Amino acid sequence: MNEENKAIIRRFIEAFEKNDQETIRELVAGDYEAHGPGAPKPVDRETLMQRISVFNAAFRDLHVVIEQQIAEGDLVTSRLTWRGTHTGEFQGIAPTGKQVAVSAVSIERVKDGKIAERWFLQDYLGLMRQLGAIPSPPPGD
Repeated sequence: MNEENKAIIRRFIEAFEKNDQETIRELVAGDYEAHGPGAPKPVDRETLMQRISVFNAAFRDLHVVIEQQIAEGDLVTSRLTWRGTHTGEFQGIAPTGKQVAVSAVSIERVKDGKIAERWFLQDYLGLMRQLGAIPSPPPGD
């Protein structure tokens, strides 16, 4: 079961990269919930799909590398690095043309062959610094 659950997550990541809404809908449960830092409430499947579209519009050449993946029971944890070029508006930031690389950790709960729940953390501060939205600290700090 662990290898099957890992394969589901790999397919989801591939669909995320391509903004393949049909495959995402196939892989994500109707009662899906996502949790993240600062989120006042869980995100549902439809909101997830909208966010994926917005993200892909901002980073059109998005590519995600699974650095490490561990599965136990119904949970799959992935250590990821995503890369892309900022070619569209992202959270109010006009396109910069900058290439970014961002580390992330994702934990998904798989139930009946679908992603039922997700926890996602990424280096958001690092992303904002790479986009020039937040200054980087001086060297040595």
